[in-house]
Amino acid sequence: MKTETHVVNIGGIEVGGSNPIVIQSMTDTDTSDIISTVSQIEELYYAGSQIVRVTVNNTVAAKAIEEIKTRLSDKDIYVPIVGDFHFIGHKILRDVPKCAELLDKYRINPGNLGKGNRKDENFKTFIDIAKDLDKPIRIGVNAGSLDQELLDIKMDEYSGNKTSQQIESDALVSSALISYDKALDYGLKEDKIIVSCKVSRLNQMVECYREISKSIQAPLHLGLTEAGLGIKSIVSTTAALSILLHEGIGDTIRSSLTPELNSKRSAEVELCKEILQSLSIRNFKAEVTACPGCGRTTSNYFRELTGEIKRYLDKKNKEWVENYPGSENLKVAVMGCVVNGPGESKAANIGISLPGSGENPVAPIYIDGEKVKLLSGSNIAADFIKLVEEYVLNKWGK
Repeated sequence: MKTETHVVNIGGIEVGGSNPIVIQSMTDTDTSDIISTVSQIEELYYAGSQIVRVTVNNTVAAKAIEEIKTRLSDKDIYVPIVGDFHFIGHKILRDVPKCAELLDKYRINPGNLGKGNRKDENFKTFIDIAKDLDKPIRIGVNAGSLDQELLDIKMDEYSGNKTSQQIESDALVSSALISYDKALDYGLKEDKIIVSCKVSRLNQMVECYREISKSIQAPLHLGLTEAGLGIKSIVSTTAALSILLHEGIGDTIRSSLTPELNSKRSAEVELCKEILQSLSIRNFKAEVTACPGCGRTTSNYFRELTGEIKRYLDKKNKEWVENYPGSENLKVAVMGCVVNGPGESKAANIGISLPGSGENPVAPIYIDGEKVKLLSGSNIAADFIKLVEEYVLNKWGK
């Protein structure tokens, strides 16, 4: 069961409570490069990112926000834009009030706001601006930029009793909770605060979020920060987010993948969608179940058919989701022999069980658990695709 949290409205997107898990992402362009930034936000938005964060590291970037939002509006793209601030964010928002007014949320990292009294003053400046403009914030604690003063205190408290990682985890959780309480003390309401505690080590990240979820009801932004490159980053991110989401922890997610050269930034959005769909939390597109192949499926035909069906469904997805609401829940099975083929086909909305080596050269079709016909010959792929199309029209086209 999902942990009950407060609802925070971010530019029209509600995060927390019983709302669906929200997917968000972040640009990696120089925000002052308006054309590149708008182009990447557009890519992320159409991939399915419901919130997009941009870096606001200087006044030039801050002044670009107005033109960025204008150009997005001209494209009929209305996606909440979050400003990511470090070191001098409090000053930037004061110096460029238009930026403060136009951003839909401020991300504040307690670990880089200064030291001592200045740290508290800078944090209060952020909170005062958020209150005046009725803006939500994210208190974003990060292991890579942890408040060193707080870490030193924890080191003194636990000297000899805990490992360095456990002490760091205590400091991370404390930083998040202390900052949350301060924001409330400074007058920001509960329904304006989201919290994150990002770490690059999977087990540590999971434990930190578990501890925070026990202490506050703020919506939690999940992410395994600096996940890395390639399959390692995909596996680590999937594992970390899945553990917490399965436990009912988390209200919005981001996958912090290091992009391959010349690859699309939106890969991180696609991964989030796959994670949510795999956990049956949200469905975004029709899904294909297919066997991995074995000695019974020596022909490549079922692999070719699986690929063809997958490409067809991906091509039709946008049209179907727009015109046939509910079609994103479609389950299609493409199986390679009689061992698991009929069973998986019966479990899908529509399935085909291809003949394996030495089996009867016909392919039974199952619709909603019932065998309805047999396909054979050289047009099995086209015939099956036609049946899938008819199924969607009949079930969701009414």
